[in-house]
Amino acid sequence: MPLAAAAAVAACPSPVGLSRPSCRAYACPRRRRGFRLEASSSSASAPAPTAADEGAGAGPCPVVRFDMDDFAIADRVSVGLHGRSGEMIFEATVRDPSSELYGSTVVLRQLKSSQAKRRGRRALEVLKKLARRQMMYDSYALQVHGYIAPGNAAEQEDVPFVLVHGYHGSYSLHHWLQLSDWLPTLEATLALDEEQARRVGDDSVGGPAVTRQLRLIRILMRDLLIGVNYLHSHGLAHTELRLENVHVSPIDKHVKVGILGNASDFHDSDPSSSTVASNNERRKMMIAFDMRCVGFIMAKMVLRELLDSSTFFKFKSFLTKGNDPSCLREFLLPILCQNSPSGNIGLQMLDRQWGAGWNLLALLLATKPEKRISCLDALRHPFLCGPKWRINPSTSIIRWGLGSTAIRMTEDYIYGHHQRRRLAYFVELMEVLNPNLRTELLPGRWRLLYCTGRHIGLTLRQPSPRILISDVFLTVSSESVDPVLCVTSDIGFRIMPESNWPHDKSGTEGVLSATTSARITAGRVYIHEQEGKENRVTSSRSSRRYLRGKWRKGSKMKELPASLASVNIAMDEVDISMSCKSTLNVNSAEKVLQEIRTQTPPEMFDLSKIVCGTYIDARLMVLRGVNGSALLFIRSNPTTDS
Repeated sequence: MPLAAAAAVAACPSPVGLSRPSCRAYACPRRRRGFRLEASSSSASAPAPTAADEGAGAGPCPVVRFDMDDFAIADRVSVGLHGRSGEMIFEATVRDPSSELYGSTVVLRQLKSSQAKRRGRRALEVLKKLARRQMMYDSYALQVHGYIAPGNAAEQEDVPFVLVHGYHGSYSLHHWLQLSDWLPTLEATLALDEEQARRVGDDSVGGPAVTRQLRLIRILMRDLLIGVNYLHSHGLAHTELRLENVHVSPIDKHVKVGILGNASDFHDSDPSSSTVASNNERRKMMIAFDMRCVGFIMAKMVLRELLDSSTFFKFKSFLTKGNDPSCLREFLLPILCQNSPSGNIGLQMLDRQWGAGWNLLALLLATKPEKRISCLDALRHPFLCGPKWRINPSTSIIRWGLGSTAIRMTEDYIYGHHQRRRLAYFVELMEVLNPNLRTELLPGRWRLLYCTGRHIGLTLRQPSPRILISDVFLTVSSESVDPVLCVTSDIGFRIMPESNWPHDKSGTEGVLSATTSARITAGRVYIHEQEGKENRVTSSRSSRRYLRGKWRKGSKMKELPASLASVNIAMDEVDISMSCKSTLNVNSAEKVLQEIRTQTPPEMFDLSKIVCGTYIDARLMVLRGVNGSALLFIRSNPTTDS
């Protein structure tokens, strides 16, 4: 059907059945057609721009009205320019010798439906508004050369409106990423060399796959953010940012944000409600929507598994259900490692620089629009700035980096005392850099990552029965308006066969649950329980120890507080239950219970031993027991626990 339509258009001198309105020609050098058009008709169907529309000093309008005779239609239709229903897209060559575009390839976007025509005319209006900085527009958006429109309102309903815009290859960024050799092909298209590596602050050219992809994604993301910021600075929001609308030009090596057919003004069109407050609110909401779309583009570029529609649906459902984007790593980890046991490249890119990629992704996809990062702040983010760029990280970035590093360390087996000591030191730093707790973040489902107390593993003993502890969860839910919480500890385990348990980890699965009610009381002193001169001296020494070196810039405090704000949890009676898929007698059940208590931190089995929380945010939580041991938790999504 597209080929037949293209052939029909080529055979017909003017398929849209139009005749030019009467025009006045003005001598104008350096113009595509050599003249500027001013329509004598006031019909809305022929949006020929006038000099009055441009304003003083705007220069000639770049929009030109063409005839279909000016083009030689190609015998194939473009496949990567994201056509919709009501649109047909095909390539053409300008054959008018008097045109500056003579011999160049353009795209004819034939708009048939009324909604498609509205988008085409809106693209022309946006081009008129951005004509003052035509070079920036041509660098970061698809060039709109002109249009072919019906001559009167009567023909508008039946005859399509044709938009003439630049050709930057028949592949969108979505199609590029789906190619098997997308990385070297895009590198060749962008002509990446040492100079380009210097621009993104990365001194490595080529190198491992992770470094190569990270360098390329930095270039694409920075170019995209510059283009989006260009629109925002001119009072416009794109509103249709997605991979299918983003193109990479091999000519000027820039990312194009596509046709601005759905671009919207920040200011309300209704004069009755055009107050300063309403305009500011509208501006913030539109910018936040664009930044969320940029976050989706970044997620798909880094994590190519999200190009699959079913996987992306799970990813988007996680956000639409109100889950915090800072917990995306915990949610995506099983999905990303499912088909790549040796390591996922996208996961490695986001984990670099203390998990800076996950932080930028969380800021772009923040649940509350006012919390989303702006284009300028995103361009200064450590993830998009290479190692040669010196950036002073904020306290929130440092806290995020500490938590990400602690998570990465817990994913590896802790072999020696020095590794345990290092992880305990990171937990203490997290507590120090989080003096103000947000107890409203306490409810939720948390997975135990690590405990600083002593662990006894199966390699040191040969117990009977052999029990393998899987995941340990702590679920906190609010019972009523009163500050009463229901706390449940779920300990998953597996009873392995005793004969071949070192090699055969299969067995009978079960769950041990401990449920109780808890009341949060005033915070207790955690570091120093007594006041005195000796304690103040100790606090001063502790402050200097934590605030020296690389952490000195992360905190504005000259001295740390004498005590850390904590949360007291008063527990009621504990209800313990155990379920197993196989039938156990009383003696066997007692042995299983005893072995679980031996391998599990006592604070999880006996919840009354959890006395305070010293670190609680949207992603991580640190609880302290009566013996001083710290339990590090990460917020878990219930849909991924299975």
